Amino acid sequence: MKVNIELDMTPEEARRLMGLPDLTGLQERMGAELERRMKAALEAADPAQMMKAWFGGEGLEQFQRFWAEAARPRPPKAKS
Repeated sequence: MKVNIELDMTPEEARRLMGLPDLTGLQERMGAELERRMKAALEAADPAQMMKAWFGGEGLEQFQRFWAEAARPRPPKAKS
């Protein structure tokens, strides 16, 4: 036997029905803190410093050499 029950209720009503705690305030505070931290990180973002952190002391130079080498024209391969 299969029984389906449909309940038409808001998320708030469902939360109360199941006895779950109201975390709205916590979520709002966490969201605001996350937004604050992300903005601070973006404001402090310096591409050269990020490259140094990611690739070590010579990271930026190595990255530039990589792209310069990749952009260099190559002679066509000989057909066999």
